[in-house]
Amino acid sequence: MGFTLSDEARQYAALFEEETEATVRDCVVDDEYDRVVFLIKAGEMGKAIGADGEHVRQVEQRLGRTIKLVEDASFAEDLVANALAPAAVYNVTISENDDLVAYAEVAQEDHGAAIGTDGRNIEAARTLARRHHDIDDIQLT
Repeated sequence: MGFTLSDEARQYAALFEEETEATVRDCVVDDEYDRVVFLIKAGEMGKAIGADGEHVRQVEQRLGRTIKLVEDASFAEDLVANALAPAAVYNVTISENDDLVAYAEVAQEDHGAAIGTDGRNIEAARTLARRHHDIDDIQLT
């Protein structure tokens, strides 16, 4: 379950923490979509977002990239649900056969939001779930 942040990711995380005073647990630099995904310590999303999204806008401007915030969670099911937001996730079940797979029950009308343009949201969710809970895949049901 160990992973190492790149120098770039560490710099982005430090900048985010400096701007927001929120704790960054992980930082995924997504060069393909020119964005950065920050995993924020549970309970600190309000601090991370700021009044009317002020912190998000400031960090996006300084980085020159869009950002996505995901709230950390102790349990894999909760992290998967948080990572798929803004889609409404009703339930997440973890199945362990050959691989560890999270099955996320998402309303049909929210599948697009969970997947994201070109799959960017579900790929970010898979990356975070793999890094923090050794989950091999996420499937929508």
